[in-house]
Amino acid sequence: MIYTTEVTNMCPVAKGVHHGPAPIPEEGKWVQATELKDISGLTHGIGWCAPQQGACKLTLNVKDGVIEEALVETIGCSGMTHSAAMASEILIGKTLLEALNSDLVCDAINTAMRELFLQIVYGRTQTAFSEGGLPIGASMEDLGKGLRSQVGTMFATRAKGPRYLELAEGYVTRLALNEAGEIIGYEFIHLGKMMDFIKNGMAPADALVKATGRYGQFDEAARYTDPRKE
Repeated sequence: MIYTTEVTNMCPVAKGVHHGPAPIPEEGKWVQATELKDISGLTHGIGWCAPQQGACKLTLNVKDGVIEEALVETIGCSGMTHSAAMASEILIGKTLLEALNSDLVCDAINTAMRELFLQIVYGRTQTAFSEGGLPIGASMEDLGKGLRSQVGTMFATRAKGPRYLELAEGYVTRLALNEAGEIIGYEFIHLGKMMDFIKNGMAPADALVKATGRYGQFDEAARYTDPRKE
């Protein structure tokens, strides 16, 4: 340590108070975090690229400062999906500080890592008050059956109105309209379930029928429309 002449010539004055950092909630405990190994929890971060053409939702499960689990979800940019593939390999096994200072290939994923870091080091996690936290693999529960991201895709114009293309239930095949032309329900295919049926030996045509569902007043519609073609 190098000191300036001014500091060297100063007389020492004792520090009277040292109570440590404010405790933060982590996995059901109050922790005074002083090192990275003091940080544990599962939480999320949302990031975006500079032109804001795409976004990333990053979920990490951290134990004793080390990333044990990563879920990288992206939307809006085709190249970002390949960046997510690489980021998933980069993140696991790194400390939080290593991950924060690693190139995660895509600016949106880097931004999500920054936002997640701010969440977790201040104790704002999904497991802040969950004793013992969540087991490794818990982030997969966000994906549901078929392990597909929850994506909503809607398109609308002033001239022709809205089109539901994809919701949490699945890929929308038909919209149900009433006499006034308003949407009162929709038909959808749960793609994750359909692929599971096919992988288990079911014929694709039968799997399509079995994975199809309806929502709202679908059967009471005056007419039906394909949101992608009509």
